[in-house]
Amino acid sequence: MISSVYFTGVLGNIMSGLVYLSPTPTFWRIVKRRSTEEFESLPYICKLLNAYFWVYYGLIKPDSLLVATVNMFGAVVEIIFLFIFLLYAPPGMKARTAILVAILDVGFPAAAVLLTQFLLHGDVRIDVAGLLCVGFSMIAYASPLSAMKTVVTTKSVEYMPFLLSFILFLNGGVWTFYAFLTKDWFVGTPNGTGFLLGTAQLILYAIYWKPKPSKQQVLNINEDLDQDNDTRQREPLIIPAAGSQSVNAEAET
Repeated sequence: MISSVYFTGVLGNIMSGLVYLSPTPTFWRIVKRRSTEEFESLPYICKLLNAYFWVYYGLIKPDSLLVATVNMFGAVVEIIFLFIFLLYAPPGMKARTAILVAILDVGFPAAAVLLTQFLLHGDVRIDVAGLLCVGFSMIAYASPLSAMKTVVTTKSVEYMPFLLSFILFLNGGVWTFYAFLTKDWFVGTPNGTGFLLGTAQLILYAIYWKPKPSKQQVLNINEDLDQDNDTRQREPLIIPAAGSQSVNAEAET
C-alpha cells in the first residue's frame, strides 16, 4: 500500500517539475529569435543554486529522497536554460552571466557543501543545509512579489499568467502538506510562503481579470469605426469665401 507521504511527495515532484519547466516558452522565443532581448539571467542562476542545496538536503536527510529527485530534475533544466542564455546573449551579458554562474552556481555551492560535509555532523549538518535551502527559496519568491506589484500598479493580469499562478499555488500547498506529514519545517516554511503567495496571486487575478472581447465584439467595434470614418468623409467641407470678412467689414462701414 502506498503511504500518504510517498503519494504526496510524488505529487509534489510533478508540481515542482511543472514550475521548473514554466520558463520554456521564454527560452523557445530566445532560440527562435537568436537573442536574449531584455531577459535577465539572474533568476535562473538563483533557481539553479536553490536546486543544488535542495538536492544536497534531500540526500543527507533520511527518508527525503523525493525532495532530492525533483530538484535534480530542476537543476538539469536550469543548466539547459543557462546554456541557451549563454549561447544567444550579447558579449557583455554573456561575460556577466558566465562570471555569476562560476561564482554562484559552481564556487559557492561547492564550498558550502564541502564545509558542511567535513566540518559538521549529524543533525547539525542537516539543520545548516536546511537553513541554506530556506534562505535561497525565500529569495526566489521575489519574482512572484514583483509580478503582484505589477498587477496592482497596472490593474491588469497581463503579466501574471493564470496557469503559472495556479501551479505555484498547488505546488506550495502539496509540499506544505508533505512537510506537515513528515514534520519537516525546512520544507514547510518556504512552501507555506509559496502557498500563501499563490493564494494572493489567485485573489488578485479574480479582482483584476477582465474578459477579452470576443471576435464578434471586435468586428462590431471595427464596423462602427468604419461607419464613423465613412460619415466624416461624406460630410461637405465648408470653406469660407476668401473675401467674406472684408466684404462684411465694408458693409458695416
